Amino acid sequence: MTTPQISFEFFPPQSLEASFRLWDTVQSLAPMGPRFVSVTYGAGGTTRDLTRDAVATLHQSSGLNVAAHLTCVDATRAETLAIARDFAAAGVSEIVALRGDPPKGSDGFRAHPEGFNNACELISALADTGDFTIRVGAYPESHPDARNQNANIDWLKAKLDAGASEALTQFFFEPETFLRFRDACAAAGITAPITPGILPIENWQGVRRFAARCGTQVPNWINAAFAKADRDGRSDLLATALCTELCDTLIEEGVENLHFYTLNRPELTRDVCHALGIVPAARFQNVA
Repeated sequence: MTTPQISFEFFPPQSLEASFRLWDTVQSLAPMGPRFVSVTYGAGGTTRDLTRDAVATLHQSSGLNVAAHLTCVDATRAETLAIARDFAAAGVSEIVALRGDPPKGSDGFRAHPEGFNNACELISALADTGDFTIRVGAYPESHPDARNQNANIDWLKAKLDAGASEALTQFFFEPETFLRFRDACAAAGITAPITPGILPIENWQGVRRFAARCGTQVPNWINAAFAKADRDGRSDLLATALCTELCDTLIEEGVENLHFYTLNRPELTRDVCHALGIVPAARFQNVA
């Protein structure tokens, strides 16, 4: 089996305890040699400053290639591009450009009157700077706001045509979901890499709620498997086995890159990486 290239997603800490957890997560996963790590941007822009600080700190102290999430939500064009310039000035040259989730309690995305109307406008403006490698989100089971899957794929193509070089997908539970999407994208003329997003399941009930919000279908057999595993106290074993099997199948189908959503909890992600034959290259050194 070919050893895949991997990347990891973290979220910015909102407390001192969470800061220590993020650093512990980075220390645990950095020896896996990720091609990049990304730091998320909260719904409604709620972690804008935290994301900027976490990205700068990781870039300066970890030795990793750090990608910053950037969205269109609740900011003017000038404010958004000023944040991008801050990233560039800090030496960060990778951005995951997203429309962004609307604030909690709102009834949908509404562009700021002086802001970017959609991800394509943001991507185009970032590409015009020449400062960044740009990645975008993709939705194997269609974005909740898309009319249908064809429109979903057309929108992904538009984002790539606007200047992005790679797509990272929303998580999914069965390999066929990604493989069908990959084939449909190829048929639509998309040639850029599409990297599957992998979510090791730390907490099944939490993942089910997350899946419902983002339109990810939950297979009945997984529901039943976790119900039994929870009763037997074997949820972590099941989660590791299912995630490893998912990744194995994707790799056998020619997938070369995997992007792990760590939720700042490294244990299952690390175990899956080990099962895939990804061996730590060196001990990660703490930086004062």
